[in-house]
Amino acid sequence: MTDINNRIENTIQSNDVVLFMKGTKSMPQCGFSSRVVGVLNYMSVPYQDVNVLEDMEIREGIKSFSEWPTIPQLYVKGEFIGGCDIITEMTLTGELDELLDTSGITYDKEAAGKIREANSKT
Repeated sequence: MTDINNRIENTIQSNDVVLFMKGTKSMPQCGFSSRVVGVLNYMSVPYQDVNVLEDMEIREGIKSFSEWPTIPQLYVKGEFIGGCDIITEMTLTGELDELLDTSGITYDKEAAGKIREANSKT
């Protein structure tokens, strides 16, 4: 395993929830990262953010590590979950709640319900 893969693996294994993203959770630098951050922050999910814009090795390395070509990328309990579209869909169907529940991750269940409620009125 390369040094970058070791760094990525260590980050993923050291944190229950990790979001590799453009920017930070307090200042996302792209719309897709912002959407996922919005969901996680609104639901009060505790997570580690990794700004791929600060480290080109991480930016390129995470794509090959996950075999997923785009960023953001969400990991829960060491498992790659997906990017923006997948996280959005999982949020709207309740699958993200189920994943967090089965993984023992605390979050605001009422906020998760509000997201679904707000999006069902379209």
